[in-house]
Formats: sequence, C-alpha cells, structure tokens
Amino acid sequence: MPKKSVRNVEIKGKKVIARVDFNVPLNDSGAITDDGRIRAAIETIKLILDKSPAKLILMSHLGRPKGQVVEKLRMNPVAQRLKELIGEDVLKLDDCVGPLVVSQITQSCERVILLENLRFHSEETKGDESFAEELASLADVYVNDAFGTAHRAHASTTIIAKFLPSCLGLLMEKEVSFLSTALSPEKPYVVILGGAKVSDKIEVISSLMNKADTLIVGGAMAYTFLKAEGQPVGSSRVEADKLDVACAILKEAKEKNVSIVLPVDHLVVDRIDNPSSKKVQTVITEGFLGVDIGPATIELFKAELKKAKTVLWNGPLGIFEQTDYAQGTKSIALYLGDLSGVTVIVGGGDSAAAAKEFNVADKLSHVSTGGGASLEFLEGKELPGISVIAEA
Repeated sequence: MPKKSVRNVEIKGKKVIARVDFNVPLNDSGAITDDGRIRAAIETIKLILDKSPAKLILMSHLGRPKGQVVEKLRMNPVAQRLKELIGEDVLKLDDCVGPLVVSQITQSCERVILLENLRFHSEETKGDESFAEELASLADVYVNDAFGTAHRAHASTTIIAKFLPSCLGLLMEKEVSFLSTALSPEKPYVVILGGAKVSDKIEVISSLMNKADTLIVGGAMAYTFLKAEGQPVGSSRVEADKLDVACAILKEAKEKNVSIVLPVDHLVVDRIDNPSSKKVQTVITEGFLGVDIGPATIELFKAELKKAKTVLWNGPLGIFEQTDYAQGTKSIALYLGDLSGVTVIVGGGDSAAAAKEFNVADKLSHVSTGGGASLEFLEGKELPGISVIAEA
C-alpha cells in the first residue's frame, strides 16, 4: 500500500518535525565538502514552508559521535549552508531535547529550526522510546525524508512515528518509486554490480536473479567469479571462502537463462601504489593484480547496456578513486549518461559517488542517496523507516 505523503497532509499553523539526512562530509577545518544531501532535502523543505507551518523543525545526525558531544560534529556548518540554500534564517539549537529546546522553539521568530546532532545522544541509535517521545513532543506532525537512514530503527527514523501523525517527504517518495522500478523493471533489464566483495551483494544477486536479463559483474568481486570459473587472477583480491557461492550463482544464472557477463581483459599493476607498472592483460599473470576493467571489457559492457530498457548500477568497476584506475568506471558512467529512452537507477554508495565524480548524476533517472538503505531495499527487505509510516 502507498504511504501518506507530505503533499497531502494539512500542516498550516502546525509544528512539523522532519527527519532529514544532513550527514554531509566535512574537511579538517569543519567545512562541508559536498552539500548534495542538504540539496536533496530542499524540495521537501520548501513544500512544507509553502504550506505555512507554525514551525519546521529539522533533525539529523552528522558523523559517528557515539553518544558523546563532539565539537567538530556540531550542525553549525549545516545550518549556515541550509540558510544559503533556502534564503531564510535558520535557528540552530545546541541540543535536540530538553526544556531549553522547548523554550527556544516556542519563543523563536524563525520558521526553520535545526536541532543539534541527534547522535550526541546514545538513545538515538538505540531506538529509545522515551527519547523518541521527547522529539515527538516538539511538534504536531512527523515527516521522514531521510532515506539514507530508513534501514535503521532509530528513535528519529522509526520510533517517533508511534507518537505523531506521519508521512513521507518528497525525497523518500522518489527513492521508493525508483527503487521499486528496479524490482519491477521494464525489460530488457541489465544490472551492473561492482565493488569489492561478493559477500556484500549475495542477497541483492539472489533478489535480482529472478528479474534481470543480464548481470554485468565488475570491480574486485569479478575476480572471485573468474577464479570460480577456473581462470587465473594473479594476486587480485579474491574471497576464497565465497568461491562456492560464486559457483552456485553462476550455475543458477545458467539454469534461469540469466546472462552473467564478466570482464574479458583487465588493467593490472604489480602494486596498487605503483601505477607506472599498469598494463592490460586478458589473463592476469602471477605478480599482478586487477585494478580496473580493460578496454575490451568496456566495449563488451557497453554492448550489453545498449540492449537495455532499464539499468540498475550498484558498485564501481575499478578503484575509481585513483585517477590511474578510473577509466572503466568513468567510461561506463558516461555511457549510461548518454543512453536515451532508458531508465537508469544508481543504487547509492560508491556508484553514486562515481556518478557525481564524472558529472553524469543529473543525466541519470535516479541516483539514490542511501547506500545501505538502497541495498536492503533491493534485497527485498522492508525498511523500518518506511514501513512505520501511515498508509495513504
């Protein structure tokens, strides 16, 4: 059943508390290096403000303070950036619960209030009911727009909905809509799986095996599959304890007529910290390890993607963070950005970072803001931050 949406909730004159994901990266001086998560919440924030609430109270975590007050993880730089983005004053408080917080919210002239880092309180990640109830007491309506934490049953993401009328924000709606498309796709359906470990993707592969026409496998996880096929992989990273799993996946794919496409050549080096040793090999020799897909593989993957009507991309195809080993991921990202008439969904995490790095995020149908959350959604799991929201 569809969930209630902030679009359809009456909030005029009411206090609204919204869980957003402002967990942005900071540099050593405390400056925000990527404001993408703040920008992602702006549409919901502006919609709420257009509905004339008495107050909009925003709450988020930042980093991993582990229940302690960590000065460099205060929400001050977030409040400043938010003020610039919405063109309206933002009152940033020094805590998220307590009598002083209640008093400041009551007396404030500002419509937008940002609470202090929720994870300064250990009760947040423990899903403490009393803490959730205190947060709920600050408002009349709860909006969850933090997809990146929807897989966690924390006080502000799940438990709070027990105490207030609840609805989804626009970002959450978009995430649910597009990731649902990835589970019920228009065919042909091609899934690109990359990253380091087969073990991280076993449940996703199992879920998508009954939906995808083609599974393209790259990144370090490809070497486990190649090794399972009996191919030499030199010193490349292999999960030796998952070779039987890889064999089982290859067997199941064959039985279900799902094509698994593995790299046919590789960019290799003798050491990751020695890019000057890089060369292309079709068979990885001893003393070398794979760090990216090779040029023939890039063309092979493009040929598979050309057939698709729906593409899901989850995981980079090489060590894209290092320029010398980024060509495979970059080439595929750019190709996805140029596809027309194709729904292209990026499942968060490193693949989302790659889409941004190579300036194609705006050309794709959807880039998820949640790594772990999108992975669990694609595994077919029910996310507590979504399931708790009232049905429409």
